[in-house]
This record gives sequence, structure tokens and C-alpha cells, in this order.
Amino acid sequence: MSDVPIHRLLSMRNSRTILEVAGEQAGVSTVGATLIRDGTNVLYRLTGGVVARIGPAGSQLVAERQIRASRWLAEAGVTVVRTIDNIEQPTVVGDQPVTWWVELPEHRHATPAELGSTLRQLHGLVASEALPLPIVDPLEGLDASIGRGFILLDEDRAWLKSLVKQLGVDYRELAPSVPLTVIHGDAWQGNVVVPMAGGDPVLLDLDQLGLGPREWDLVSLAVDYTDFARIVEADYRAFVVAYGGYDMTVWPGYRTLATIRELRWTAFVLGKSDVSAKAAEQARYRVSCLKGEVDRPWTWSAF
Repeated sequence: MSDVPIHRLLSMRNSRTILEVAGEQAGVSTVGATLIRDGTNVLYRLTGGVVARIGPAGSQLVAERQIRASRWLAEAGVTVVRTIDNIEQPTVVGDQPVTWWVELPEHRHATPAELGSTLRQLHGLVASEALPLPIVDPLEGLDASIGRGFILLDEDRAWLKSLVKQLGVDYRELAPSVPLTVIHGDAWQGNVVVPMAGGDPVLLDLDQLGLGPREWDLVSLAVDYTDFARIVEADYRAFVVAYGGYDMTVWPGYRTLATIRELRWTAFVLGKSDVSAKAAEQARYRVSCLKGEVDRPWTWSAF
């Protein structure tokens, strides 16, 4: 028997059907399509250097913004994942959008310095009226995610909800003094990749592109250094230098954004805990870390 959970098998079968229907509508061959990733978005590799990206239900507006953002960023000089231009996009099947992208060559994750230089370029852009961008809210959806964490003890759920409330107060106090700029929204080394054969770093995954504090893009690598010891000091310093010399770990609001980012990572795993015993165990461990019951540096398993 297959080791793949039945809910995921059903999801894969459903996404394959959506892919085939979208391909027929858009005139794109889906014969021989191979699954790349089955997550919030489902990605398939097609023949001819095309990647199909199936968004979650109700995300058509997000998909449309991704298409416009890719083209706008390219025009602004940012090396970014590119759309297939001779197809009307997105292709909508039911209430799920399918977008079509140029497949990247073989690549690796960016180094901290490469991430820093890419974010410096992105944050230097002037927002365009032709591309209305949403205001990024780092706390969006957190309370609801925690409420669905059925594997949590009642006292842990209550503690997390209280934490979200306090972080909301702290963030609102910071917000008036922090300028908004164009940000990626989920900036980590895996969302900037570098072709193995050489070339500029490429910005990926534009779902959360919007207007927000630059610190929200900088915090992920910063906590990798301060709270997880995933990178050494030399790599973090290279990131800071490449970004232009700004070290957000000395910014007064650092701990607020760091905790929000770590809470989002916890909520992500919590969302998988109802179907995965490993995710449930990891979610409980992460909550213990956030409560101060585990000393830093923390070791969190990837999901």
C-alpha cells in the first residue's frame, strides 16, 4: 500500500484534474506532467520548459497580482521568475487559478549576501500606481490558525492567543514610525535562487509581495542567526553589508517582528498537525520554545 496519506492522494488526484482542464483551456500540453511540490500551491513541471502553478481555492486575485508583479519587477530591472507571455493568465478552473511560468535552470538557494543584495534592490523600488499592492500585515490570520490547533492543550492555545494580542499592540505602536516600501513578504534564501551555470539571483514566489516595513523581509535571516544558529556570524555580517549596512537586530522593534515570524512558522506546522504525528510533536515543541521553556539556539525540524 502507498505510504501517502489518503487526504494527500485525493489532493494530488484533484490537482491533476485541474491541471488537465486548465491545459485544455489555455492550449498547453500537460502530457507527462510531473509533480514538483504539493503545498499551499501545487507545482507541476511540463514539457517545453513550462511550470504550472495551481493556487488554492479563491486565490484568483492573488494569482493576477503575481502575474502583474512579475512583469513589473522585470521592467524595473529585478531578475524575477518569468511568466509565459503568450497565454492569457491566469487560467481559472472552478475557483482555483492556474498560472504558467518559465522553468528555471538548475539552481541553488541564495547565500545570505545574495539575499541581502536582492532585497536591497527590491526595497529601493518606488511603488507603481499601475500595480496596486496590498499592505502587508505580519499578524494576518494568526489568531484563526491558532484557533484551529486542535492538538494544543487549552492553556497553550490561550497563551498563544494572548501572545498574538500583545504582539498586535506592540506592532501597532511600531508601525507609525516605520516607512512602508515594496517588500517580498516571505524573504528567505529559498525564495531567491541562483542558476548553477551562473547569472543573477532570481526572485521567486510573489504571493505576498506588498507594501510593508523592510524589516519584515530582513527578519527571517536575522532570526536564523540570533535564535537558531543556522548561519554563522560571518554569513550574517555579509548579509548586512550586502543590504547596505543596516543590521535590524539592533533595531528596537526587532524582538517583536522576530517573535511574529517564529509564531508564523509555528502556526504553519500547527496546520499540518491534525494529519501528521511528527508535525503535532514539532508544533508542541515550538510552543515550548516560544514560552521560554527551551533555551536558544533552538532546533526546529523543517516541514
